Amino acid sequence: MEELVVLVSPEDQVLGQMEKMKAHETGLLHRAFSVFLFNDKGEMLLQKRASEKYHSPEQWTNAVCSHPKLNESYLDAANRRLSEELGINTDLKEKFNFIYKAEVGKNLWEHELDHVFVGNFEGDFKLNKNEVSEIRYISLKDLENEMQEKPENFTEWFKIILKEYKQHL
Repeated sequence: MEELVVLVSPEDQVLGQMEKMKAHETGLLHRAFSVFLFNDKGEMLLQKRASEKYHSPEQWTNAVCSHPKLNESYLDAANRRLSEELGINTDLKEKFNFIYKAEVGKNLWEHELDHVFVGNFEGDFKLNKNEVSEIRYISLKDLENEMQEKPENFTEWFKIILKEYKQHL
């Protein structure tokens, strides 16, 4: 089954739908969301993308990121993917939204109107191994150091979204 993304204007007006791979090949603006999860110590949850992913495999990124379906709210989509990828449910709060464009390798682009959600979670995960190979919590200071030392280990969009997130603290 082909996965569609919702194409939008910069003002989030729906322009139509497109197959996800084609949208990433053409770099057209589409809806997306990102979830930052923290534990009670204030450490951020990272997921390592599964090796089977068609772009950015085996790179570390934020807890969950994906695309809402047509007529699905950003929050509902974020909660759906938390369950599908990590096997969890938790309360999320929207922090901000912004537009970014990043080359992600293999002549593919992420050009997204991204709604960023934050939440806390303490508990057990049930990872979907088709999506996530491993997870870990890390302090923001250690994350910054690791990103500077080995930027190739992290997704391009995570670097952009994390920088934007810090401006909204």
